[in-house]
Amino acid sequence: MAPYRIVVLPGDGVGPEVIAEGLKAIRAAMEGVSLEAQFIELEIGAARYRRTGAAFGQEDIEKVRQADAVFFGAVGLPDVRLPDGREVQSGYIYRQDLDLYANIRPVKLYKGVESPLKKAEERGIDYVIFRENTEGLYTFGKGGFRIGKEAAVNPLIISRKGTERIVRAAFQMARRRRGAPEDGVKRVTCVDKSNVVEAYAFFEEVFREVAGEFPDIQSEHYYTDAMTVLMVQRSWHFDVVVTENMFGDILSDLGAGTIGSLGLAPSAEVGDHHGLFQSIHGSAPDIAGKGIVNPIAAILSGSMMFDWLGATHRDPKASEVGRRIEEAVETVLAKGRVKTPDLGGKNTTSQMGDAIVEEIKA
Repeated sequence: MAPYRIVVLPGDGVGPEVIAEGLKAIRAAMEGVSLEAQFIELEIGAARYRRTGAAFGQEDIEKVRQADAVFFGAVGLPDVRLPDGREVQSGYIYRQDLDLYANIRPVKLYKGVESPLKKAEERGIDYVIFRENTEGLYTFGKGGFRIGKEAAVNPLIISRKGTERIVRAAFQMARRRRGAPEDGVKRVTCVDKSNVVEAYAFFEEVFREVAGEFPDIQSEHYYTDAMTVLMVQRSWHFDVVVTENMFGDILSDLGAGTIGSLGLAPSAEVGDHHGLFQSIHGSAPDIAGKGIVNPIAAILSGSMMFDWLGATHRDPKASEVGRRIEEAVETVLAKGRVKTPDLGGKNTTSQMGDAIVEEIKA
């Protein structure tokens, strides 16, 4: 089998720091199973926009299309803005171009990490948020407009096709999982505001139709405001959560807070043929260059990338790379000897990466 072609997009802020540790872990795990990959680094982001007037190179899009996967850092700097006032973003180009409709965000409390929730360590937190990634309120720069200096409008788009495929992917994931920590029940929870917004009522309607295809999986529905309370009071009840784009963005950050840190929250943005993998945290320019950012979210995103490559290409070696990385992360966290500041420790970004590599090689 030819080496995998993986495009690497470090981006802005802490992006290059966490990507460096992610690649370090990936290479160590690949070496252990004799798997080969070609890593192609491209420049993307606000720093590039400030220098050249473009956040990405048009010639790079074809390289991304031809890649087996994309390993993404972070994009955006608060002092670099587009003429309409928005921060520079470029990930949306790839989401739309590659049709990465499923943004998969695990929310998992690892042993050795303290949760702010009193009962979490006893009961466990382990669920996955499926965020629809190509429509909803986020149209990624397309469709919105201003009415002079008096108003601005953005459309909320919910399509049958977009909703069916993200809901179906969520139910398929539930079939592969062990069920919720609370009771072992395999369930999919739909979250929206169908009580007040017509588009969300349509989202729920399509959800219930698709749920009928999966009689072996329990389905349920909550309004978004109620869900924010339940994620704090009963996180252990959830198994797979499916929701619209903006709500998925917000709820996954809340979920990360319940498991100890945004620095522990990876993500996979996948479609039928392409995949992009990144931490859910942003570029964090306030701590960039200080060597204190937690690289675990990026390292776990690398694990998800190889798990996806293994499943997509039916390649057990790639799947083994993903497994080795996650197990090493679990071991380091459980031992509790190495902790970055967000976890209550004083270790550096590279020290955390080194500890994980050491476990991979053990």
